[in-house]
Amino acid sequence: MAYDALRTPDERFENLPGFPYAPHYLKNMPGYEGLRMAYIDEGPKDAPVFLCLHGEPSWSYLYRKMIPVFLDAGARVVAPDLFGFGRSDKLKTQEEYSYSFHRRSLLELIKQLDLTDITLVCQDWGGVLGLTLPMEEPERCKRLLVMNTALPMEPESSIVAADLERPADERQTGFGRWQAISQRTDDMPVGHILNMGSGQMLTEGEIAAYDAPFPDKSYKAAAIVFPLLVPFSEKQDGYAVGRKALAFWNGWQGESFMAIGAADPVLGEKPMRRLQAEIKGCPEPMVIKEAGHFVQEWGEEIARAALRSFGGV
Repeated sequence: MAYDALRTPDERFENLPGFPYAPHYLKNMPGYEGLRMAYIDEGPKDAPVFLCLHGEPSWSYLYRKMIPVFLDAGARVVAPDLFGFGRSDKLKTQEEYSYSFHRRSLLELIKQLDLTDITLVCQDWGGVLGLTLPMEEPERCKRLLVMNTALPMEPESSIVAADLERPADERQTGFGRWQAISQRTDDMPVGHILNMGSGQMLTEGEIAAYDAPFPDKSYKAAAIVFPLLVPFSEKQDGYAVGRKALAFWNGWQGESFMAIGAADPVLGEKPMRRLQAEIKGCPEPMVIKEAGHFVQEWGEEIARAALRSFGGV
């Protein structure tokens, strides 16, 4: 299948504050012919891997405060940009994106790079997708660092699914309201959203870095459609695999660490503690009261706390 895609000019990514890492690329992955996926790959190639998965509408830049901590500890860090984000190619139409489209690409990345001894680091869509990956080849994943994200959990998922059937201005759940807001424009203000979701702590340079992948609205199909793809009901792509993943985490034998941005109005402390209960052996979470949805902006302290919990790399 040939995809009609855009590629953000390289000069958009020059002089990114706090992010000196050169991109690597996977090209023409099976099922993604003609497309190029970008990823950061730093540290010793034979070291344990911290696989950092971003969500929406961010990119691997979100991990700029965590990557140095992992590298200083002796780890290898791999941080891909999902198709439609960061330095990766961007399909022009929303209809070409799906849950399975993104999930398969991450499985292929793990396979092509032959990643093992993985610590899965995930948040937002990085978890909605990423938490379903280890069950495919459990021997590859050893540890989990999870932040503000979700899987299909009942009855919560059905409650949100019912809310999404209401008119946009009558929605009652946090996600229902966010989805309505996200669909009011075809030119999502990405940097503004990241700043608001980070407690308005970003500098102008950091806001510009989050905007960098999107020269204009034609590059934003993935960012705009993602809120429509979160699987809350059985009829949606990804719901069944998410439920299967819950069963996997119910029997998890590896280590885990959870950090919660408690100021997140959608995926704050209550839903994250619900997820904690589904991850066997997950210890008491690190709760950062002032942190919002994009909790990686507090990433240095989270990364250090996770490494202490794990006893190092």
